[in-house]
Amino acid sequence: MTSSTSLPPLSLMQLQVQAHVAHLQLSQPDTLNSMSPVFWRDLDAALTHISTHGDVRALVLSSTGRHFSAGMALETFANPDFAPQDQSPEGRAALSEFLWDMQQVFTRIEQLRIPVIMAIQGGCVGGALDMVCCACIRYATQDAFFCVQEINIGMVADLGSLQRLPKLLPMGLVKELAYTGRRWPAQAALQHGFVNAVFDTQEAMLAAAMQTAQEIAAKPPIAIWGSKQALDFARDHSVQDSLRQMGWLQAGIWSNRHVMESVQATQQKRSSTFPPLMPQRAFGQMQS
Repeated sequence: MTSSTSLPPLSLMQLQVQAHVAHLQLSQPDTLNSMSPVFWRDLDAALTHISTHGDVRALVLSSTGRHFSAGMALETFANPDFAPQDQSPEGRAALSEFLWDMQQVFTRIEQLRIPVIMAIQGGCVGGALDMVCCACIRYATQDAFFCVQEINIGMVADLGSLQRLPKLLPMGLVKELAYTGRRWPAQAALQHGFVNAVFDTQEAMLAAAMQTAQEIAAKPPIAIWGSKQALDFARDHSVQDSLRQMGWLQAGIWSNRHVMESVQATQQKRSSTFPPLMPQRAFGQMQS
């Protein structure tokens, strides 16, 4: 059963919400799920819907067809509205802001209030790698591979993989991938902890991703939110700063009721019941 909340109309992907789990699936296998301007609009709309409704507690992002995504659609680079105006400092400055806008769509994945699980099959190339770096958990199939494709077409990867991969992998490996543009297979990614598990089939991978999402959705949403806040802060700060932040965070969200509900549900061998996160609203959307 899909959530009764109206879902946004999407062209290149499909969004379903069931039992507090959102499933966003890229649905253009004939084009290798490449990233055209419509892709960015769809992704932004889907993330907006998910972030503004408190009933979603975990997001699974998967794909269809042989490959997860071939990255940026090559025809996009030939579009005169996209091509960087590199003949003037004003044009190059505009490119900086243009890239910032694109980067922020992927950053929204990282900053969602809920965990995001990526299910990756086949090629995860270029911009797709930038996107999956924003996930909390990554599952892959045996045939999956990752590639910093940008260097192979004469440019620097610019949507986040060079900034996020050093937080996830040894720097020497990151440099090797960034400088050579080699395909990095799923088993190697598993050995270095970039993916959590590797599966024989896409069906088994997606089933595991949904199972993990359902386990997350059974926990108190506010505690999951707090855990994500603490982990992301610790990634970018010292241990002492992170411990201090943890004190402020716990003081703000502690709930005796949630703890007692968790304990009693375990003792009574039943599902726990927790309130959803409050729906997010932008200040400009409030009624004056």
